[in-house]
Amino acid sequence: MKHREIYSSLTCVPPVFLRIDGRGFHVMAEEWGLERPFDLRFSEAMERVSRELVADSGLSPDLAYCFSDEINLYFSHLPFGGRVEKLDSVSASYAASALTLAMDSRAVVSFDARIIQVSPELAVTYLADRQAEAWRNHLNAYGQETLMREGMTRPEAARVLKGMSSRELHELMFSHGVNLAKTPAWQRRGILVYKSGKQVEGYNPLLAKVVRTIRSAVVCEREPPVFSSPEGRSFLTGLVSSL
Repeated sequence: MKHREIYSSLTCVPPVFLRIDGRGFHVMAEEWGLERPFDLRFSEAMERVSRELVADSGLSPDLAYCFSDEINLYFSHLPFGGRVEKLDSVSASYAASALTLAMDSRAVVSFDARIIQVSPELAVTYLADRQAEAWRNHLNAYGQETLMREGMTRPEAARVLKGMSSRELHELMFSHGVNLAKTPAWQRRGILVYKSGKQVEGYNPLLAKVVRTIRSAVVCEREPPVFSSPEGRSFLTGLVSSL
């Protein structure tokens, strides 16, 4: 019956991004009693999940970029022979289990996953685009919370925000005492988790001499650069090219 499995032989080749999105997380926000518009505990839990995906999941992505309930994993090499079904199902299920533990949740958590084919050059553009989405999410989250506190329902607030420009949102929030350019960096720019090689020295008694080795470490940046800036693109290009 194996020949009846749909897409079981569908594969992809690296490099790719695998994007994991939370399913129905507005309901989970109520279940967990998250602070609006952003919750530090949830942000730290998503950072922990991203770190575990990079370091402990066995999937071995090179980096993870997360904001809100979204995690983007970059692979320069792929496990499972690049089988799409395995990559999607294992990454989404691992993320759901890891977040359940991180949030000490009794409610059921689920993610979906999709694969985006890129080149190393496109990887930088992709990350800049996702960070731009994080900024839009940041604007809308603050705007929606402000309008709902004034008595609007969620759908009503969403309809109003849909027609507002970024400048208008800034002015709306500034009139309520919030400077959106001064909110925590992780809310505006997301969180970047990546592998970094570090040279260490140690004494080898068998060789009777000091030896140098490269030790891999996982770095978590809660204040990443603006990826679309020259400095940000240079940083990402160096990061991707070193993988």
